Amino acid sequence: MKADAIVIGAGIAGCSAALHLSEAGIETLLLEMGEVSGEASGVNMGGLGGTGWGTSPGLQEYLTMGSLNIFKRLQMELGFDLEFRQSGSFTAIHNEDQYLYAKNRVLESQKNGFNLQLLSSYEAKAIEPELNIDLLGYVYSPTRGQADPLKTTRAFGQAASQAGTNIQTNTMVTGLRSNQGIWEVETNRGVYQGQSVVIAAGAWSKNIGEMVGANIPIEPVVGQMWSTDPLPPRVFSTISSFESSFHWSENLYVDDKSPPELTHFGEERVTRHLYGRQRKSGEIIFGGDRRNAGFNKALDASGLEVNKGHATEVLPLLSGLPISTTWSGLMPFSKDGKPVIGRIPENDNLYVVTGLCSSGFGRGPGAGMLVADLVIRSESHPVLAESDPARFDS
Repeated sequence: MKADAIVIGAGIAGCSAALHLSEAGIETLLLEMGEVSGEASGVNMGGLGGTGWGTSPGLQEYLTMGSLNIFKRLQMELGFDLEFRQSGSFTAIHNEDQYLYAKNRVLESQKNGFNLQLLSSYEAKAIEPELNIDLLGYVYSPTRGQADPLKTTRAFGQAASQAGTNIQTNTMVTGLRSNQGIWEVETNRGVYQGQSVVIAAGAWSKNIGEMVGANIPIEPVVGQMWSTDPLPPRVFSTISSFESSFHWSENLYVDDKSPPELTHFGEERVTRHLYGRQRKSGEIIFGGDRRNAGFNKALDASGLEVNKGHATEVLPLLSGLPISTTWSGLMPFSKDGKPVIGRIPENDNLYVVTGLCSSGFGRGPGAGMLVADLVIRSESHPVLAESDPARFDS
Protein backbone atom coordinates (compact mmCIF):
# COMPACT_ATOMS: atom_id res chain seq x y z
CA MET A 1 0.00 0.00 0.00
CA LYS A 2 3.08 2.26 -0.22
CA ALA A 3 5.08 3.65 -3.12
CA ASP A 4 7.50 6.44 -3.93
CA ALA A 5 5.04 7.95 -6.42
CA ILE A 6 1.31 7.45 -6.90
CA VAL A 7 -0.29 8.31 -10.26
CA ILE A 8 -4.07 8.77 -10.25
CA GLY A 9 -5.59 7.91 -13.63
CA ALA A 10 -4.59 5.26 -16.19
CA GLY A 11 -5.30 7.14 -19.38
CA ILE A 12 -2.45 7.62 -21.81
CA ALA A 13 -0.88 10.54 -19.90
CA GLY A 14 -1.03 8.70 -16.57
CA CYS A 15 0.33 5.48 -18.06
CA SER A 16 3.14 7.42 -19.73
CA ALA A 17 4.00 9.17 -16.47
CA ALA A 18 4.06 5.82 -14.65
CA LEU A 19 6.21 4.26 -17.39
CA HIS A 20 8.81 7.01 -17.26
CA LEU A 21 8.84 7.10 -13.45
CA SER A 22 9.35 3.33 -13.24
CA GLU A 23 12.06 3.36 -15.89
CA ALA A 24 13.89 5.93 -13.75
CA GLY A 25 13.82 3.56 -10.78
CA ILE A 26 10.94 5.27 -8.94
CA GLU A 27 8.65 2.78 -7.17
CA THR A 28 5.32 3.71 -8.77
CA LEU A 29 1.69 2.88 -8.08
CA LEU A 30 -0.94 3.61 -10.76
CA LEU A 31 -4.56 3.88 -9.57
CA GLU A 32 -7.50 3.75 -11.98
CA MET A 33 -11.22 4.00 -11.13
CA GLY A 34 -12.14 1.65 -14.00
CA GLU A 35 -9.88 -0.14 -16.44
CA VAL A 36 -6.76 1.05 -18.22
CA SER A 37 -7.87 3.18 -21.22
CA GLY A 38 -11.48 3.06 -20.01
CA GLU A 39 -12.25 6.72 -20.66
CA ALA A 40 -11.19 9.32 -23.28
CA SER A 41 -7.80 7.76 -24.08
CA GLY A 42 -9.44 4.63 -25.43
CA VAL A 43 -12.35 6.09 -27.40
CA ASN A 44 -10.90 8.93 -29.48
CA MET A 45 -10.08 9.13 -33.19
CA GLY A 46 -6.46 8.07 -32.80
CA GLY A 47 -4.90 11.03 -34.60
CA LEU A 48 -1.40 12.22 -33.78
CA GLY A 49 -0.33 15.83 -34.24
CA GLY A 50 3.09 17.25 -34.94
CA THR A 51 4.31 19.40 -37.79
CA GLY A 52 7.98 19.30 -36.83
CA TRP A 53 10.12 20.79 -34.06
CA GLY A 54 10.39 24.22 -35.68
CA THR A 55 13.15 26.75 -35.10
CA SER A 56 12.30 27.39 -31.44
CA PRO A 57 10.49 24.40 -29.89
CA GLY A 58 7.94 25.18 -27.21
CA LEU A 59 5.51 23.14 -25.16
CA GLN A 60 3.35 22.20 -28.16
CA GLU A 61 6.34 20.70 -29.98
CA TYR A 62 7.47 18.76 -26.90
CA LEU A 63 3.95 17.37 -26.54
CA THR A 64 3.29 16.51 -30.20
CA MET A 65 6.71 15.60 -31.59
CA GLY A 66 7.86 14.26 -28.23
CA SER A 67 4.81 11.98 -28.11
CA LEU A 68 5.43 10.91 -31.72
CA ASN A 69 8.90 9.72 -30.71
CA ILE A 70 7.45 7.76 -27.79
CA PHE A 71 4.87 6.11 -30.07
CA LYS A 72 7.71 5.05 -32.36
CA ARG A 73 9.67 3.67 -29.42
CA LEU A 74 6.79 1.59 -28.07
CA GLN A 75 6.06 0.02 -31.43
CA MET A 76 9.53 -0.30 -32.97
CA GLU A 77 11.76 -0.82 -29.93
CA LEU A 78 9.49 -2.34 -27.28
CA GLY A 79 7.48 -4.40 -29.79
CA PHE A 80 3.91 -3.34 -28.99
CA ASP A 81 1.35 -3.35 -31.82
CA LEU A 82 -0.15 0.13 -31.70
CA GLU A 83 -1.22 0.18 -35.36
CA PHE A 84 1.00 3.27 -35.44
CA ARG A 85 2.03 4.84 -38.71
CA GLN A 86 3.17 8.30 -39.69
CA SER A 87 0.46 8.66 -42.30
CA GLY A 88 0.27 12.40 -42.80
CA SER A 89 -2.93 14.44 -42.66
CA PHE A 90 -5.11 16.59 -44.91
CA THR A 91 -7.17 19.57 -43.72
CA ALA A 92 -9.90 20.61 -46.14
CA ILE A 93 -10.58 24.21 -47.18
CA HIS A 94 -14.24 24.95 -47.98
CA ASN A 95 -14.42 28.65 -48.93
CA GLU A 96 -12.37 31.73 -49.81
CA ASP A 97 -12.14 33.07 -46.24
CA GLN A 98 -10.84 29.75 -45.00
CA TYR A 99 -8.38 29.63 -47.91
CA LEU A 100 -6.83 32.97 -46.99
CA TYR A 101 -6.67 31.95 -43.33
CA ALA A 102 -5.07 28.60 -44.22
CA LYS A 103 -2.56 30.24 -46.58
CA ASN A 104 -1.43 32.69 -43.90
CA ARG A 105 -1.09 29.91 -41.33
CA VAL A 106 0.98 27.78 -43.70
CA LEU A 107 3.29 30.66 -44.61
CA GLU A 108 3.77 31.59 -40.94
CA SER A 109 4.42 27.97 -40.02
CA GLN A 110 6.94 27.48 -42.80
CA LYS A 111 8.74 30.67 -41.74
CA ASN A 112 9.07 29.15 -38.25
CA GLY A 113 10.46 25.87 -39.56
CA PHE A 114 7.36 23.67 -39.55
CA ASN A 115 6.39 21.17 -42.24
CA LEU A 116 3.05 22.26 -43.71
CA GLN A 117 2.11 22.49 -47.38
CA LEU A 118 -0.79 24.25 -49.11
CA LEU A 119 -1.95 22.00 -51.97
CA SER A 120 -4.52 22.38 -54.69
CA SER A 121 -7.28 19.78 -54.67
CA TYR A 122 -5.65 18.25 -57.75
CA GLU A 123 -2.31 17.85 -55.93
CA ALA A 124 -3.96 16.53 -52.75
CA LYS A 125 -6.09 13.97 -54.60
CA ALA A 126 -2.94 12.56 -56.19
CA ILE A 127 -1.80 11.59 -52.66
CA GLU A 128 -5.19 10.78 -51.07
CA PRO A 129 -7.42 9.58 -53.96
CA GLU A 130 -10.81 9.80 -52.19
CA LEU A 131 -10.56 13.53 -51.42
CA ASN A 132 -13.12 15.85 -53.00
CA ILE A 133 -11.49 17.54 -55.98
CA ASP A 134 -14.17 20.26 -55.99
CA LEU A 135 -12.98 21.86 -52.73
CA LEU A 136 -10.64 24.87 -52.87
CA GLY A 137 -7.61 23.05 -51.53
CA TYR A 138 -6.03 21.20 -48.63
CA VAL A 139 -3.26 21.76 -46.11
CA TYR A 140 -0.98 18.72 -46.00
CA SER A 141 1.06 17.78 -42.94
CA PRO A 142 3.29 14.81 -43.79
CA THR A 143 4.63 14.27 -40.25
CA ARG A 144 1.30 13.65 -38.52
CA GLY A 145 0.24 10.10 -37.74
CA GLN A 146 -2.33 7.71 -36.33
CA ALA A 147 -2.63 4.74 -33.99
CA ASP A 148 -5.34 2.63 -32.37
CA PRO A 149 -6.36 4.33 -29.09
CA LEU A 150 -7.40 1.22 -27.16
CA LYS A 151 -4.41 -0.88 -28.17
CA THR A 152 -2.04 2.01 -27.59
CA THR A 153 -3.21 3.05 -24.13
CA ARG A 154 -3.24 -0.57 -22.97
CA ALA A 155 0.27 -0.96 -24.40
CA PHE A 156 1.43 2.03 -22.34
CA GLY A 157 -0.07 0.34 -19.28
CA GLN A 158 1.65 -2.95 -20.11
CA ALA A 159 4.97 -1.18 -20.70
CA ALA A 160 4.63 0.59 -17.35
CA SER A 161 3.85 -2.72 -15.64
CA GLN A 162 6.86 -4.39 -17.25
CA ALA A 163 9.01 -1.50 -16.03
CA GLY A 164 7.82 -2.12 -12.47
CA THR A 165 4.62 -0.08 -12.01
CA ASN A 166 2.01 -1.59 -9.72
CA ILE A 167 -1.36 -1.00 -11.44
CA GLN A 168 -4.55 -1.12 -9.38
CA THR A 169 -7.74 -0.95 -11.47
CA ASN A 170 -11.33 -0.50 -10.23
CA THR A 171 -9.86 1.70 -7.50
CA MET A 172 -11.87 4.87 -6.88
CA VAL A 173 -10.09 7.73 -5.11
CA THR A 174 -12.35 9.11 -2.37
CA GLY A 175 -9.91 11.28 -0.44
CA LEU A 176 -6.48 12.87 -0.61
CA ARG A 177 -4.46 14.39 2.21
CA SER A 178 -0.90 15.13 3.29
CA ASN A 179 0.15 13.65 6.63
CA GLN A 180 3.56 14.78 7.91
CA GLY A 181 5.01 14.98 4.41
CA ILE A 182 3.47 11.71 3.21
CA TRP A 183 0.54 11.71 0.80
CA GLU A 184 -2.35 9.46 1.76
CA VAL A 185 -4.78 8.48 -1.01
CA GLU A 186 -8.06 7.09 0.27
CA THR A 187 -9.83 4.67 -2.05
CA ASN A 188 -12.61 2.10 -2.03
CA ARG A 189 -9.86 -0.52 -1.56
CA GLY A 190 -8.01 1.13 1.31
CA VAL A 191 -5.44 3.86 1.87
CA TYR A 192 -2.28 4.15 -0.23
CA GLN A 193 0.75 6.18 0.84
CA GLY A 194 3.32 7.88 -1.37
CA GLN A 195 6.06 10.50 -1.28
CA SER A 196 4.60 12.14 -4.41
CA VAL A 197 1.22 12.12 -6.15
CA VAL A 198 0.49 12.87 -9.82
CA ILE A 199 -3.13 13.70 -10.67
CA ALA A 200 -3.71 12.42 -14.22
CA ALA A 201 -7.45 11.94 -13.99
CA GLY A 202 -8.49 13.73 -17.19
CA ALA A 203 -11.93 15.30 -16.92
CA TRP A 204 -12.08 14.23 -13.25
CA SER A 205 -8.87 16.07 -12.26
CA LYS A 206 -10.78 19.07 -10.88
CA ASN A 207 -12.65 16.78 -8.46
CA ILE A 208 -9.41 15.23 -7.18
CA GLY A 209 -7.82 18.65 -6.71
CA GLU A 210 -10.77 19.87 -4.68
CA MET A 211 -9.98 17.20 -2.09
CA VAL A 212 -6.97 19.30 -1.01
CA GLY A 213 -8.41 22.71 -1.91
CA ALA A 214 -6.39 22.93 -5.14
CA ASN A 215 -7.72 24.84 -8.14
CA ILE A 216 -7.56 22.70 -11.30
CA PRO A 217 -10.12 24.43 -13.55
CA ILE A 218 -10.93 21.56 -15.89
CA GLU A 219 -14.32 21.15 -17.54
CA PRO A 220 -15.57 17.90 -19.10
CA VAL A 221 -16.44 18.44 -22.76
CA VAL A 222 -18.44 15.75 -24.55
CA GLY A 223 -17.15 14.43 -27.85
CA GLN A 224 -18.87 11.83 -30.00
CA MET A 225 -17.89 9.65 -32.94
CA TRP A 226 -19.36 7.29 -35.51
CA SER A 227 -18.08 4.63 -37.86
CA THR A 228 -19.02 2.81 -41.04
CA ASP A 229 -18.90 -0.94 -41.54
CA PRO A 230 -15.44 -2.26 -42.52
CA LEU A 231 -14.30 -1.43 -46.05
CA PRO A 232 -11.21 -2.28 -48.10
CA PRO A 233 -8.43 0.33 -47.70
CA ARG A 234 -9.71 3.61 -49.15
CA VAL A 235 -8.45 6.40 -46.84
CA PHE A 236 -4.79 6.48 -45.86
CA SER A 237 -4.22 9.79 -44.05
CA THR A 238 -6.06 11.48 -41.20
CA ILE A 239 -8.70 13.94 -42.39
CA SER A 240 -9.93 17.24 -40.94
CA SER A 241 -11.39 20.62 -41.96
CA PHE A 242 -10.45 24.28 -41.57
CA GLU A 243 -14.05 25.30 -40.88
CA SER A 244 -13.80 25.16 -37.08
CA SER A 245 -10.27 26.57 -36.72
CA PHE A 246 -11.25 29.53 -38.90
CA HIS A 247 -14.35 30.10 -36.76
CA TRP A 248 -12.34 29.86 -33.51
CA SER A 249 -9.75 32.30 -34.85
CA GLU A 250 -12.49 34.94 -34.67
CA ASN A 251 -14.76 33.50 -31.92
CA LEU A 252 -12.61 31.58 -29.45
CA TYR A 253 -15.22 31.38 -26.66
CA VAL A 254 -18.98 30.86 -26.86
CA ASP A 255 -19.38 32.79 -23.57
CA ASP A 256 -17.25 34.08 -20.70
CA LYS A 257 -17.77 30.95 -18.60
CA SER A 258 -16.98 28.24 -21.17
CA PRO A 259 -13.72 26.63 -22.22
CA PRO A 260 -12.46 27.76 -25.65
CA GLU A 261 -13.06 26.08 -29.00
CA LEU A 262 -16.49 24.53 -28.51
CA THR A 263 -18.91 23.65 -31.30
CA HIS A 264 -22.04 24.49 -29.27
CA PHE A 265 -23.42 27.31 -27.15
CA GLY A 266 -25.85 25.34 -25.01
CA GLU A 267 -28.00 23.49 -27.55
CA GLU A 268 -27.13 25.87 -30.40
CA ARG A 269 -24.43 24.85 -32.88
CA VAL A 270 -21.88 27.60 -33.63
CA THR A 271 -19.51 25.69 -35.93
CA ARG A 272 -18.71 22.27 -37.36
CA HIS A 273 -15.55 20.46 -36.33
CA LEU A 274 -14.13 17.41 -38.10
CA TYR A 275 -11.51 14.70 -37.70
CA GLY A 276 -11.38 11.12 -38.94
CA ARG A 277 -9.45 8.28 -40.54
CA GLN A 278 -9.83 4.66 -41.65
CA ARG A 279 -8.90 2.03 -39.10
CA LYS A 280 -6.69 -0.92 -39.95
CA SER A 281 -9.78 -3.10 -39.46
CA GLY A 282 -11.52 -1.16 -42.25
CA GLU A 283 -14.07 1.09 -40.54
CA ILE A 284 -14.00 4.75 -41.50
CA ILE A 285 -14.46 6.77 -38.29
CA PHE A 286 -15.24 10.45 -37.78
CA GLY A 287 -16.13 12.84 -34.98
CA GLY A 288 -15.92 16.48 -34.05
CA ASP A 289 -18.64 17.86 -31.78
CA ARG A 290 -17.51 19.53 -28.54
CA ARG A 291 -20.43 20.15 -26.17
CA ASN A 292 -20.15 21.54 -22.66
CA ALA A 293 -22.65 19.16 -21.05
CA GLY A 294 -20.96 18.21 -17.79
CA PHE A 295 -20.41 14.50 -17.28
CA ASN A 296 -23.42 13.55 -19.41
CA LYS A 297 -22.06 11.44 -22.29
CA ALA A 298 -25.45 10.99 -24.00
CA LEU A 299 -25.19 10.98 -27.78
CA ASP A 300 -26.72 13.75 -29.89
CA ALA A 301 -28.18 12.09 -33.01
CA SER A 302 -28.52 15.35 -34.93
CA GLY A 303 -24.86 16.13 -34.25
CA LEU A 304 -23.82 12.79 -35.69
CA GLU A 305 -25.72 13.53 -38.91
CA VAL A 306 -24.19 17.01 -39.16
CA ASN A 307 -20.75 15.51 -38.70
CA LYS A 308 -21.36 12.85 -41.32
CA GLY A 309 -22.49 15.53 -43.76
CA HIS A 310 -19.34 17.52 -43.08
CA ALA A 311 -17.16 14.43 -43.59
CA THR A 312 -18.99 13.61 -46.84
CA GLU A 313 -18.11 17.04 -48.22
CA VAL A 314 -14.44 16.04 -47.90
CA LEU A 315 -14.78 12.32 -48.73
CA PRO A 316 -17.69 11.83 -51.16
CA LEU A 317 -17.40 8.04 -50.84
CA LEU A 318 -19.21 8.37 -47.48
CA SER A 319 -22.46 9.53 -49.11
CA GLY A 320 -23.76 6.01 -49.64
CA LEU A 321 -22.46 4.49 -46.40
CA PRO A 322 -24.68 4.32 -43.31
CA ILE A 323 -23.48 4.94 -39.76
CA SER A 324 -23.03 1.55 -38.12
CA THR A 325 -21.58 2.35 -34.67
CA THR A 326 -21.56 5.42 -32.39
CA TRP A 327 -19.83 6.27 -29.10
CA SER A 328 -18.84 9.21 -26.92
CA GLY A 329 -16.29 10.34 -24.34
CA LEU A 330 -15.29 13.20 -22.06
CA MET A 331 -12.39 15.50 -22.92
CA PRO A 332 -10.60 17.61 -20.27
CA PHE A 333 -10.69 21.27 -21.36
CA SER A 334 -8.94 23.87 -19.22
CA LYS A 335 -10.28 27.36 -18.59
CA ASP A 336 -7.83 28.90 -21.08
CA GLY A 337 -7.49 25.93 -23.43
CA LYS A 338 -3.85 25.31 -22.51
CA PRO A 339 -2.46 22.16 -20.86
CA VAL A 340 -2.22 22.02 -17.08
CA ILE A 341 1.08 20.31 -16.28
CA GLY A 342 3.22 20.98 -13.24
CA ARG A 343 3.43 21.31 -9.48
CA ILE A 344 0.22 22.27 -7.68
CA PRO A 345 0.80 25.41 -5.58
CA GLU A 346 0.95 25.15 -1.77
CA ASN A 347 1.06 21.34 -1.93
CA ASP A 348 4.52 19.79 -1.68
CA ASN A 349 5.11 16.88 -4.06
CA LEU A 350 1.63 17.10 -5.59
CA TYR A 351 1.58 17.34 -9.39
CA VAL A 352 -0.99 17.39 -12.19
CA VAL A 353 -1.08 16.52 -15.88
CA THR A 354 -4.37 17.26 -17.64
CA GLY A 355 -6.09 19.85 -19.83
CA LEU A 356 -4.97 18.33 -23.13
CA CYS A 357 -8.42 19.05 -24.57
CA SER A 358 -9.30 16.99 -27.64
CA SER A 359 -5.72 15.99 -28.44
CA GLY A 360 -4.84 14.12 -25.27
CA PHE A 361 -4.15 10.90 -27.15
CA GLY A 362 -1.55 12.52 -29.38
CA ARG A 363 -0.01 14.71 -26.68
CA GLY A 364 -0.45 12.55 -23.58
CA PRO A 365 2.76 10.50 -23.85
CA GLY A 366 4.90 13.64 -24.02
CA ALA A 367 2.91 15.24 -21.20
CA GLY A 368 3.40 12.16 -19.02
CA MET A 369 7.13 12.18 -19.74
CA LEU A 370 7.42 15.88 -18.80
CA VAL A 371 5.57 15.51 -15.49
CA ALA A 372 7.61 12.38 -14.65
CA ASP A 373 10.79 14.36 -15.31
CA LEU A 374 9.52 17.05 -12.93
CA VAL A 375 8.86 14.49 -10.20
CA ILE A 376 12.25 12.82 -10.68
CA ARG A 377 14.37 16.00 -10.78
CA SER A 378 12.13 18.32 -8.71
CA GLU A 379 12.76 20.85 -11.47
CA SER A 380 10.47 21.84 -14.33
CA HIS A 381 11.53 21.73 -17.95
CA PRO A 382 11.47 25.35 -19.21
CA VAL A 383 8.61 24.61 -21.64
CA LEU A 384 6.31 23.83 -18.70
CA ALA A 385 6.21 27.53 -17.74
CA GLU A 386 3.15 28.05 -19.95
CA SER A 387 1.32 25.06 -18.45
CA ASP A 388 2.03 25.92 -14.79
CA PRO A 389 -1.11 25.36 -12.65
CA ALA A 390 -0.12 28.44 -10.62
CA ARG A 391 -1.41 30.68 -13.43
CA PHE A 392 -4.97 30.09 -12.22
CA ASP A 393 -4.17 31.39 -8.73
CA SER A 394 -2.74 34.72 -9.83
